[in-house]
Amino acid sequence: MGKNRLEAFSDGVLAIIITIMVLEMKVPHGDTPGTLVPLIPVFLSYVLSFVYVGIYWNNHHHMLHTVTHVTGPVLWANLHLLFWLSLFPFATGWMGENHFAAVPTALYGLVLLAAAIAYWILQRVIIAAQGESSVLRRAVGGDWKGKLSPVLYLLAILLTFVASWAAQLIYVVVALLWLIPDRRIERALRA
Repeated sequence: MGKNRLEAFSDGVLAIIITIMVLEMKVPHGDTPGTLVPLIPVFLSYVLSFVYVGIYWNNHHHMLHTVTHVTGPVLWANLHLLFWLSLFPFATGWMGENHFAAVPTALYGLVLLAAAIAYWILQRVIIAAQGESSVLRRAVGGDWKGKLSPVLYLLAILLTFVASWAAQLIYVVVALLWLIPDRRIERALRA
């Protein structure tokens, strides 16, 4: 199977995820700026999740450029990643609606952790299908961001029960680590 169908399906799912997240922001009843104040936590959680979905879309797009053929395990690993990403709207909405309370913030971190693990699994399955000398294998290298992110998510999940703001800060820091597009794959493809 070629990769075009996998890319199109994944892009569609990610677009739907973003659409569902924005629909969670309910229009306030009132016409004054004060009616927007209760929506600030919902908006902030939406912005953070929008950035995360954008990061996954960007890196997924680059990763699929290295794929020469799609195998059954690659399809299933991709679906596994999309499953966890599809939980972003729920986790985002719950966290925002509850003003970053501990349990919703911990669940948000759990979804981030699971998505990071699923992305790593997809990466490993693609490398296994393409071979150890594949472009993706060369591009990934030591992958310090990929190894550090799950550790930080786990730390944030634990911290959320002590200081929810600290967990939020860690989620933002990890997003900032990944916000700059990962150029490793582009460099490996040019080489």
